[in-house]
Amino acid sequence: MKFVETELAGVFIIDVDYRTDSRGGFARTFCRDEFIAAGVPASIVQGATSFNARAGTLRGLHFQEPPHSQSKLVRATSGAMYDVIVDLRPESATYRRHLAVELSAQNRRMLFIPKQFAHGFLTLSDATEIEYLFDEVYAPGAEGGINYADPELGIRWPRRIEVIADRDRSLPPLSALAALR
Repeated sequence: MKFVETELAGVFIIDVDYRTDSRGGFARTFCRDEFIAAGVPASIVQGATSFNARAGTLRGLHFQEPPHSQSKLVRATSGAMYDVIVDLRPESATYRRHLAVELSAQNRRMLFIPKQFAHGFLTLSDATEIEYLFDEVYAPGAEGGINYADPELGIRWPRRIEVIADRDRSLPPLSALAALR
């Protein structure tokens, strides 16, 4: 695996070493030792998938509030998505900045997201499935979120949003959040 740290400290884009032969292909998508060697936390305790039937589906921007914050490893197992994260670490030099990356089954790229980041995505194709690996278990009642269209964030979504939950549409702007602890 190739780990590339982004301009947001602790956030890594990870490209897998996909090998092919006459049978098809194979790639390792997680190896504790490789993650640790790259300086990426490697304690996975929970996994989940999200299936999205239609292109233009937006989910997010979500996070778990401290002390239940989660680091995530995210990848598309089918389809494609425009994945967006927002730094919510008050002590960070990139506090309130966002990063966007295309993750797809075709590019096999993954994104490691540290604790205290909001996360969301917009599907770019029908039948997009996302796999998540978490370093903490989900804590009901600790959910938080910020509005995907908040002008302060300046996110330029690459296509029209066609499907969005009322809950996500009505999330507050970033300015309404108290700093995470």
